[in-house]
Amino acid sequence: MRTVGVEEELLLVDPETGEPRAMSAAVLARAEREDAGQDVFEKELHEQMVEFATHPQSSMESLHAEIVRCRKEAAGHAEEIGCTVAALATSPLPVSPAVGMNERYRWMEQQYGIATREQLVMGCHVHVSVESDEEGVAVLDRLRPWLAVLTALSANSPFWQGKDSGYSSYRSRVWQRWPSAGPTELFESPERYHRRVAEMVATGTILDEGMIYFDARLSERYPTVEIRVSDVALHAETAGLVATLTRGLVETAAREWREGREPVDPGVSLLRLSAWQAASSGLTGELLHPETMRRMPAEAVVRALLDHTADALSDHGDLDRAREGCERLLRDGNGAMIQRALLERTESLRDVVTECVRHTQA
Repeated sequence: MRTVGVEEELLLVDPETGEPRAMSAAVLARAEREDAGQDVFEKELHEQMVEFATHPQSSMESLHAEIVRCRKEAAGHAEEIGCTVAALATSPLPVSPAVGMNERYRWMEQQYGIATREQLVMGCHVHVSVESDEEGVAVLDRLRPWLAVLTALSANSPFWQGKDSGYSSYRSRVWQRWPSAGPTELFESPERYHRRVAEMVATGTILDEGMIYFDARLSERYPTVEIRVSDVALHAETAGLVATLTRGLVETAAREWREGREPVDPGVSLLRLSAWQAASSGLTGELLHPETMRRMPAEAVVRALLDHTADALSDHGDLDRAREGCERLLRDGNGAMIQRALLERTESLRDVVTECVRHTQA
């Protein structure tokens, strides 16, 4: 059974005002003292955020439990130094992001200017194990049309600098400012994949292979494919759902490859439109159906994703969990919908943030 790991980026905020706090160095120092050698928490681009990574898990129940535990631990470390964590993919309140004091991050700031300074966005990356680079590239080629649905499900960034952005996942639009971000063409073989990566690094436009910000890529460090299209989810349960569906997509794609089925290729231009539509409407309007690239109600497209991955989900014992999770999101709303509902009720973005702090550990 394929293993799955999750990396989540969390926003550090003042527990009273909801304003972002540039305290990641202190949070990480405390985590190192308390959990020496665990390597769960990592520094990120801006001082107002912190990242954690779960261990690879084959059981979705175990993965969900670890996400919950890591969120609680992050909150505990933060609270000891006077802040807390919120699973928000952008800050609803105005913020002046502080780039970390790190040679790599300083290079990025010099190279990309305001795009680096404004890149305070929190995502969720899902790693799914693959047997080889050959299988990994075959998977990347075949899951491309479905990735926008994961963005729609996880959408959790409607606000930007104190205003409604008009998007459900504005994080994904800000992320597209990086020159290497977004959907990719078909690679067809590991050789072509690695050659393209090497060519991109050789331009000097990006620093190294770590700055290959494709929507889905082969991991540098692990024998996995890494899916990078999701907002950090407001609830740990949603993060677990995204991980479950991602494993289903990877397994489905691998089976199609083994059966000799060619990948569907809508082209990068249509994939970009699909990603934009998902970022814009999330689950509240229409999405582009991955098989037709025509607009359909979000509910129908989510159910198409479940149908597409049903055999793989069933074989992993995850089908009922995935169906229930999708139905819950369609009924109760994703993070973007909950944030907007909170603002309508409280008329205060500060209250939105402080309420989302509670949701983060729910």
